[in-house]
Amino acid sequence: MSPPPDGTLTTLQALDAAAGRTIRVGLLLPWANVAVESELPRLNLRHTVFHHARLMPASRTTAIDASFWHGLREASVRALDSLLHVPLDVVMLACTSAHFTGGPPLPSGVLTAFDALLHALGEVAEARVVLVTPYPEPVTEAEAAAFTAAGVEVLAHASLGLTDGYPRVTREQVIALVERIPQDAVDAAGALVLSCTGWHTLPVIDELEHRLGKPVLSSNLAMALLAVRVPAGVGS
Repeated sequence: MSPPPDGTLTTLQALDAAAGRTIRVGLLLPWANVAVESELPRLNLRHTVFHHARLMPASRTTAIDASFWHGLREASVRALDSLLHVPLDVVMLACTSAHFTGGPPLPSGVLTAFDALLHALGEVAEARVVLVTPYPEPVTEAEAAAFTAAGVEVLAHASLGLTDGYPRVTREQVIALVERIPQDAVDAAGALVLSCTGWHTLPVIDELEHRLGKPVLSSNLAMALLAVRVPAGVGS
């Protein structure tokens, strides 16, 4: 599948412009995540508003591990309560890996960034991807397994092996990581997924789409795409 003629980012802006109403999104944000709040405003959306509530895990850790993921899930109940008086159309946990690493159940109706990625792939009817993450290899493998369970085939994946410090990953590191994916897998895939809300991937999306000739979906971009497609009345 080829990317839209003007790229996925332009498609997002067109969907937002056509919304005809204000879409309000509650974002439950991991407490050390600065990339979400940096990237979403740069999408230049006019009708989509993001309301943030920070999640502090009881362990007060920032490195991804079971105490971090489970702590985010536990903190989601209190964070959601802080948004009680905001008329929200949809609520998302702005973390991808918390979806497939277990822990307490999320409040009813709360989606994750992983859900957003699946939704974006479903919109373009794409079930074959290559996956790139900053995570340790076992976490990346767990994500690949979660995609497979959801009906999306991961043809190849690459990761940086980091447990923390995702905002410090540079544009050059992201591109070099993508270049580690075997070319035959890239050619056979319908899309490239840049998973994780905590690293800055927005600066490379257009460049990679032009270079690869296929859609590139990041976790933050996928959350925005899900938001602009929320039907009227959902969550109100």
